Amino acid sequence: MRERTSTETVESSAVCYDTLEQWAREHIQIQLQTLLEEEVTTFLGRVRHERRSTVTPVDPPVGSRNGYGKPRHFSMMNGTVTVRRPRVRDLAERFESKILPLFKRRTTEVGMLLPELYLHGLSTGDFEMVLRGLLGEGAPLSASSIQRLKARFELEYETWSKQDLSDLEVGYWWADGLYVKAGITDRKSALLTIVGALATGEKIVVACESGERESKDSWLTVLRRLRERGLKFPRLTVADGHLGIWAALGEIHPTGKEQRCWNHKLTNVLDALPKKAQATAGERLKAMPYADTQAECERQRDAFVRRYRKTDPKAVDTLLRDWDRMVTFYAFPKEHWIHLRTTNIVESPFASVRLRTNASRRYKRVEGAQAIIWKILQVAEQAWRKLNAPALLPLVASGVPCKDGRMIRSSSVTGNGNDQAERTAA
Repeated sequence: MRERTSTETVESSAVCYDTLEQWAREHIQIQLQTLLEEEVTTFLGRVRHERRSTVTPVDPPVGSRNGYGKPRHFSMMNGTVTVRRPRVRDLAERFESKILPLFKRRTTEVGMLLPELYLHGLSTGDFEMVLRGLLGEGAPLSASSIQRLKARFELEYETWSKQDLSDLEVGYWWADGLYVKAGITDRKSALLTIVGALATGEKIVVACESGERESKDSWLTVLRRLRERGLKFPRLTVADGHLGIWAALGEIHPTGKEQRCWNHKLTNVLDALPKKAQATAGERLKAMPYADTQAECERQRDAFVRRYRKTDPKAVDTLLRDWDRMVTFYAFPKEHWIHLRTTNIVESPFASVRLRTNASRRYKRVEGAQAIIWKILQVAEQAWRKLNAPALLPLVASGVPCKDGRMIRSSSVTGNGNDQAERTAA
């Protein structure tokens, strides 16, 4: 017998590889059809073509086989197969397969694939083409699935927006607005979003509501609804320079501390400088929020003012404007400064949101955009990292003061009648 050459072996392997996907789907299809047949056999208590009279159980089974239903496509992660469900007649109630329920047309994993693809930027019009490519011809998925998905998101959002929040303990929160094109007007709608840090260090979305730009009234509406749901407001709010959020907080939460985003501040100052001065000035500005103490930060500010007061007064005025809100983070633990200097915590997830909004270009309804963006943030929330030093958050919430990042807790010492010196908590 002639031995096979290495070339023939390679060619044979190539053929096997080329047909592997089809081979796997065909065998899965055969196995699934066999399982459906065995399910009916178990239900009736007899194999196909066996007469009921030959079976002698205690309770004779009722019903009999009645052929097959129409061929149905069933999608799995490795492709789409076609099966025919066996039918049973003469029953008091309709027989329904537990293996493949009547309206089941895809596995749970494929069902999860749809929102993942959609939320990560795949446009509705591209769905059918992409899903056919992934799952094969006959995949029972189309753009209409996305319409149902949107409706489900809206129902989930409604439930979420009414949840009781009285059990949440929020140490900090970050607020920002995301603008999207929605509705029939040319103006963009603002989705006012707040991300809070819990006592465990976990970050969660606590608000995501549409508003009229980022006005005071819109933010007041958001904050009032959170209060009505029982949320206890945190000691510190981090946001950008929009006046609406600060005016609203001043009215509804006047005892809370406020920190402006340094990234926004530095951008505004640099925009007020000529391009040739921006590189040098940028180095000076970036060093300020990383100073070890508030006094050192303000010393660097004063040096910047002296350097640019005469040549670029607009840049200096921009830097000095609202300065008290720029250095609030020094009154909180140094371990948390990396989180408190900017609004990155709420702005970073917006990158995922913009993939979706750019694909959609314009949403037909503001409510639809609101629910979809909320869902994207919910997905992103699962991958968010905890805050550094979460053990300090309960102390922050309880109002323990800090100076230049070091917590100060006073207590009395018994025996000598003297107060113990202020001690720091790492």
